[in-house]
Amino acid sequence: MDYVILGNGIAGVSAAETIRQLDPEGGITIVADETFTPYSRPMIAMVLAGEVSSDKLPIRKGSFYDDLRISAVLGNRVSGIDVDQKRVMIQNDAYLPFDKLLIATGADPRPIKAEGLSLNNIFFMRTEAHIRDMLAAISEAKKALVLGGGLVGFKAAYGLLKKGLDVTMLITSGYPLSLQVDETTGKLILDELRNYGLKVRVGISVEAFEGNGAVAGARLSDGSHATCDMVVVGKGVLPALSFVPRDKIDVDLGILVSEQMETSAAGIFAAGDVAECVDVSRQTRWVNAIWPEAVTQGRIAGSNMAGRPVSYRGSLSRNVLRILSLDVMTMGMVNAPDTSEYEVIASLNPGSRTYRKLVFRENTLCGAVMLNAIEQGGILMGLIQNEIPINVPKKVLLQPTFNFKQLMI
Repeated sequence: MDYVILGNGIAGVSAAETIRQLDPEGGITIVADETFTPYSRPMIAMVLAGEVSSDKLPIRKGSFYDDLRISAVLGNRVSGIDVDQKRVMIQNDAYLPFDKLLIATGADPRPIKAEGLSLNNIFFMRTEAHIRDMLAAISEAKKALVLGGGLVGFKAAYGLLKKGLDVTMLITSGYPLSLQVDETTGKLILDELRNYGLKVRVGISVEAFEGNGAVAGARLSDGSHATCDMVVVGKGVLPALSFVPRDKIDVDLGILVSEQMETSAAGIFAAGDVAECVDVSRQTRWVNAIWPEAVTQGRIAGSNMAGRPVSYRGSLSRNVLRILSLDVMTMGMVNAPDTSEYEVIASLNPGSRTYRKLVFRENTLCGAVMLNAIEQGGILMGLIQNEIPINVPKKVLLQPTFNFKQLMI
């Protein structure tokens, strides 16, 4: 059996390890556009901030490929898949045949529409190479613009601020982390960032960058101008699937997969940030581009590719963040539609800066936001993942003394 895995992120690595456990003799080839040993993408922001060194990034030993007898084709970005002939195209029109294929190419930075993007010192922050380029430019930079108020934007702004730069965040929405938190939490986070010394402007975007060779400023959507000598674009990511033949493999935002992580093309699987599967809290298809789900999906895909059937219950979005002095935990459907299908209850204590919001669908919990005092987050996540009926008054779950035993009545 010849297995080909596209991508050497955590989804591809988890799949390869699972396949090798179940099929000691099968041929495994990993194709990746980066040339590094598998590493932790979530940690690259810590390298930017100077909190860890780049040698702490690898998640597997340098001998990983040799130990698992994997043929590594690195520095090659896949350009196409021939579904009928069961082969993938890489550089120089070369082909790799496969019996089973896993697409685990992750996600690429979301592009923006602005003039002058080709100027120097405008960066995305997605890979280890991006961080190296940013660190090389920081020594000469003084004022930075960070576009986007999501996780990438916040981590970039924090890292640059730690390096001594004058940093301004430009956020299109009304508050940071609008895809992860609700408005109440977002406004509290906004106050926290500003109190720390970070300049944050909301409801604004960049229309054009200006400069002679290197960026020197930006023209903004309100007609104003911002000077800068460094820009980081952190507007989120999109599944990396430009090479996927959509007439052969079903695609929406991500690649549609079954409970076995198999695509609409037999023998071709997808896992990680590129895959779109059922979200257990939303009860619809969704792309949850987070590390824990990529690990699980890679293992599920690898098991099924190697002939051991395993089903995936579905993904669940969740984030645990430390934002300066705030602990934030979110899970499931944080911002539910304003319909009778959902019930929302919340509790805010401004003095202790604690906040809890719970979203219910009938008598089951389907979303939660916690700000500080997040110790019960694991209990709430278990209620969502397992769709456990809530048979006590729902406001009990807002109490900091709530425990799982209270449901056992």
